[in-house]
Amino acid sequence: MLRLLHTADVHLGARHADLGEQATAQRERQFAAFVATIDLAIAEKVDVVLIAGDLFDSNTQPRRSVERVAAELKRLVGATIRTVIIPGTHDVYDRSSIYRAHDLKALAGSTPDDDLVTVLTPDRPEVHLASCDVVVYGTVFSTKRAPHSPLLGVDAASNGRATWKVGLIHAAIAIPGKTDRDEVVVTTDEIAASGLDYVALGHWHSTQQGTAGAVTYAYAGAPEPVAVDQDRAGKVLLVSLDRNAAARTVAVEERVVGRTRFERVELDAASITSQPALVETLAGRADPDLVLDVRLTGVRPDELDLDVDEVEAALRGSFLRVRVRDASLPALTEGALPPPDTIAGAFIRDVEARIAELEAGGSADEAAELRDVLRLGRLLLAGHEVAL
Repeated sequence: MLRLLHTADVHLGARHADLGEQATAQRERQFAAFVATIDLAIAEKVDVVLIAGDLFDSNTQPRRSVERVAAELKRLVGATIRTVIIPGTHDVYDRSSIYRAHDLKALAGSTPDDDLVTVLTPDRPEVHLASCDVVVYGTVFSTKRAPHSPLLGVDAASNGRATWKVGLIHAAIAIPGKTDRDEVVVTTDEIAASGLDYVALGHWHSTQQGTAGAVTYAYAGAPEPVAVDQDRAGKVLLVSLDRNAAARTVAVEERVVGRTRFERVELDAASITSQPALVETLAGRADPDLVLDVRLTGVRPDELDLDVDEVEAALRGSFLRVRVRDASLPALTEGALPPPDTIAGAFIRDVEARIAELEAGGSADEAAELRDVLRLGRLLLAGHEVAL
């Protein structure tokens, strides 16, 4: 059996300009997830750690940050666990590559005579780890946009040097109309024809897996979300390759290493009595590691006055990120309508007729705006003060 830990897209050193004061904390969360990844590899006694690109967010990193990463890799060296790394599209192997500027292998305590740490490059597209009985293929380009598929010419089935053949690729799987502009693209047909046993992918930040022909492939996803909307991030993959007389098997197991959690909540607007009450209800879920996405639905009472920006501002310090969306609709008029020859009666009839036309014609957004006009009009005609 061969046991791998597959990770990718750690994006250490990301600037997170959109997070403001939280940027430094998010960088530390990403590094903590990398440390947890190393901890897991050692605890599980895996044979090889695969890092499928974008270990660093860019090639512009201070030496202390590279040394910090090397110190973690050195822990793997101490446990005699091999590590194979490929550059990605953020830490691309161009002239300014961080892997040219720093000898990560040496910094991690691996010598030229051992295979404990390997960084694949355009000049070294594969490595045979004899002690683990595996060849790792990882085509690397010297430009961000690849001139061809990284699987071009890969025929692992014809390679008899090892029992196991593993691909290490930083690329998007081709989806017509969606990945046409990606810098590096592979197809499932190319994966199926590669002769590999497992393809460890990086580039997409959500964990997912599949098969192409007899080949199992997977994206590990980012071990800690790089953006706060990446709710399938936060994991690494433990991969077990085994064989018996009948067949070869590849088992992929997800393990959580990130701290960020995601929660989506739907609330019926009819159950909310006021904006302060909504803030109090949501504050009960307070968690600095939680990204909370709240959606208000249903029919909103006329008296309920909400400003979602104010709600988010009131909760901001209680969560990693909070988002409140109001998808509720003001009610149509219930009960008997005022006489049509009154201002209220004429107003309600005209507006509700227009709402019916818009909803029948599929103009939901315009109809929703008119429902709010109807709500405000009813309040004003009833003598309520309304903040506009």
